[in-house]
Order: sequence, then structure tokens, then C-alpha cells
Amino acid sequence: MDQAGSDTESPSRQIDKRIEDLADWRGGTLARLRALVKEADPEVVEEWKWRGVPVWEHDGIICTGETYKAVVKMTFAKGASIEDPAGLFNSSLEGNTRRAIDFHEGEAINEEALKALVRAAVALNQSSRAGKKK
Repeated sequence: MDQAGSDTESPSRQIDKRIEDLADWRGGTLARLRALVKEADPEVVEEWKWRGVPVWEHDGIICTGETYKAVVKMTFAKGASIEDPAGLFNSSLEGNTRRAIDFHEGEAINEEALKALVRAAVALNQSSRAGKKK
């Protein structure tokens, strides 16, 4: 995975820097995915974890945005528990918890379906959190 940013910069700035440093289709894709997450959940909190992974949280981790040589991977922390009627999940399908979407160069993003997944992940985080408070 590519590295960017430093520990003293805000997570949002570190994500900005990652996008700038990529300077190819992966940067554009990561920027678009980030914008869609923010559109789906205006209260999302951006984090920078695990030595360089953009993470979006709301009452827990929603998803991550990892960049590799041939794909931008969006991993949903509790994806196995989220309905995916559009069939976006195409990676990490074997586990009981996470699910991921691998985006390749030139692929269209089903923006409405992706935003629905983000909203479902937030709702799941909130219901899980509410259940723990009882």
C-alpha cells in the first residue's frame, strides 16, 4: 500500500495528501469515493489509521479506502451484515464480517447504490451502539 502524510497532520489533510500523491486514476477514484461517503453521511468523521489508510467513521468504522497498484478497495467493516441489493460487494466475500468493493481503472461507480451501502453501515453502527447501551 502507498504511504502518505505524517502523524502531525489532520486525518482529512492526510487523505487530501494521499489523493494528491497518487496523481493517477486511483487518486481520482479515491476522491470520488470520499465525496460519496460524505454525501451519504454529512456527519462522517475521517480518520487515518494503520500507517496510511483513510477510514470513515460514524458510531464506529463505516469503511476504509485502500489504494493498491491495480485497484482502489473500499472495505466495509461490517459489510457481511449489510444488504447489498445492487451487488456491489465483489471482494472479501468469504469472511463473516467484512465485505469490500474493488474499483478498477475506468469502471463506473454506482453512486446511489454506494451511498445506500454507506447509510446502511451507519444505521447498523448506530443500532449496534444503541443495543450496547441497554
